Amino acid sequence: MNDAPQHEEPPVPVDATAEPAVSFVDSVRKRRRLPIVPSWLRSWSALRSFFLTVSGFCAHTMLFHMVRSPLYAARILWRVPAGLRRAVRSVTRWAADWEAHPLRAASVRGEDTERYMKLAKQRDKRVRVRLMLLTVWSVSTVLTAFAVAGIEQPWLQGLAVVAVLVCLGIYGTPKDQPLVGRAVVAARYVKLTSDTVATALASISLGGIKDGSAIGFPSPITRDGPGWRADIDLPPGVTAAEVMERRTKLAAALSRPLGCVWPETAPDIHPGRLILWVADQDMSATRPPAWPLAKTGTGDLFAAMPIGTDPRGRWITATLMFTSVVIGALPRMGKTFSLRLLLLIAALDARAELYVFDLKGTGDLAALERVAHRYRAGDDEDDLLYILAALRELATEIRRRAKTIRTLPKDLCPENKITPHLANTKDLGLHPIVLGIDECQKLFEHPEQGKELEALCEDLVRRGPAVGIITVLATQRPDAKSLPTTISANAVLRLCLKVMGQTENDMVLGTSAYRNGLRATTFSFRDKGIGYLVGATDEPAILRTSYLDGPAADAVAIRARALREARGGLTGYAANDDPTTDTDSRRESSTLLTDLCAVFHPSELKVWSETLVDRLGDLRPDKYRAWANLDTGAAKAAQLAAALRPYGVSTAQVWGTDHATGKQANRRGVTYTDATAARDRLNHGHH
Repeated sequence: MNDAPQHEEPPVPVDATAEPAVSFVDSVRKRRRLPIVPSWLRSWSALRSFFLTVSGFCAHTMLFHMVRSPLYAARILWRVPAGLRRAVRSVTRWAADWEAHPLRAASVRGEDTERYMKLAKQRDKRVRVRLMLLTVWSVSTVLTAFAVAGIEQPWLQGLAVVAVLVCLGIYGTPKDQPLVGRAVVAARYVKLTSDTVATALASISLGGIKDGSAIGFPSPITRDGPGWRADIDLPPGVTAAEVMERRTKLAAALSRPLGCVWPETAPDIHPGRLILWVADQDMSATRPPAWPLAKTGTGDLFAAMPIGTDPRGRWITATLMFTSVVIGALPRMGKTFSLRLLLLIAALDARAELYVFDLKGTGDLAALERVAHRYRAGDDEDDLLYILAALRELATEIRRRAKTIRTLPKDLCPENKITPHLANTKDLGLHPIVLGIDECQKLFEHPEQGKELEALCEDLVRRGPAVGIITVLATQRPDAKSLPTTISANAVLRLCLKVMGQTENDMVLGTSAYRNGLRATTFSFRDKGIGYLVGATDEPAILRTSYLDGPAADAVAIRARALREARGGLTGYAANDDPTTDTDSRRESSTLLTDLCAVFHPSELKVWSETLVDRLGDLRPDKYRAWANLDTGAAKAAQLAAALRPYGVSTAQVWGTDHATGKQANRRGVTYTDATAARDRLNHGHH
């Protein structure tokens, strides 16, 4: 055994002894540059929104005070006596040197004769000077009054009297009773500070944050849009995703509404970098900007199209081509309206062919009837068979398109993908096809055809995007039964509005989304149209989809139909050429328009809808009596409008006389020209 002493090597330092040299160029490159141009000047829509906001504020303020000007005048007249008394009292006290009276009184109480005599002598001197000034001012005022009275222009005299009265009225106004009310109430902006943020993060039960000293701020807290932005470096081992999981606690710690607090990750920097944005107002309470395509413009499925805004009011865009979309939410949280918005974008692309199925059956997607190649509303047996036939049709189309694509020359079809040029070439038939199904769970729950419907939808979601078929599925019950995992797992775009549990959340947003902080369960019931969007941007985003009500959606669909008619792309259901629609249904539609034209009197050009419904009830009681028995005229008008909408007949305001009361009024009605044109158009299509 060798007992010789072992010589240990001296320890070697592993930390650098000096700071690494960083060149000036590298240091400049790593600095975050703030935008030169303010956000409201970066686009015409932002500039227009800014101008409308400022001009609206000015107009509101002017109208507010204009309406209340008689009240202001009455307040002034009421306060003139008080103003006169206050003016006389102020002048008298000034002339008598009343401000020095407490000093003289103190001298008297202290029996300080010498001091009192000095103060009295000083008072006499001041009073003499002030009385002389007051005399000069009084004489000048009287002379000015006589001069004004001698002016020949009465309006100048009146103006002078008004000016005097206004001055006296303002002078007589108490401080706690302002003369003019507030036209607007200023918003309460709570400044975000480092101390506030550090204290809040230390109080949300994160293991790695014991106190605020462990938190770093790599850049100053700044205003960012309608709120404050704080870039935060969390302590080692704490990730931004963990803070996102505790968003509710963070909002409570900041004493702000939940809809104001939006923590985000910054994966391009490191997982521990937190971007905290705190809004001035709750997101659901702010007014969103108008959808850019609501009144003008066209859609392009190959390009990024605006679908909504993030909490900061910035537009979020999505490219729908080569994707499948899943939308999930509780009822009445904006699911159907979000689906309709995506379908309207597709409708504004005149190349696109739409398959629209409303299994809820309420007519929320009725605007798309004008452009849809296939359309159905309802979940009756014949509706489901209609949809089954349409999906089989699309399954055949997938195989046809795949064969066409693989036979095209590589210079025309690079990477075996459809290009805009190929989509524009009608002979190839590679135009985009968009399938939109609301309440898709109705398909998969069908006792007989459910398996086949599920298999068809799965194939469309898997293989459809590669050949230009876009599937958009919406459901209010996102679970494994109503939204099979074989379908949801292959969706590219995922939008989850308010849901109740973790299972529903992850079914839409993907496995572990809830654990990673993407929790649509934290939205409140007033956060309609607000949800998490995954797949459109590099990172998940909070999205508020643009809101279009029924009339606005109709206007967009009418514009989309005109685009298709100009291109010659109106097909299928919208062109009254739907082979899956039975003959009896067509005959029924033709009968409705024929009956409607028949109940117009020869001299009538416009008739109230409720009057037409009553006449239809008399003409064919067995068919229209249920319409005529509706309780109100508005209900009758709505029934007729819904029945006529598929045939392009719209209702408008019609001036007429109520024969029961003899009063004239403006109510919804139909023109004879529109009714006859629709009838002739339908009959021509049948022939």
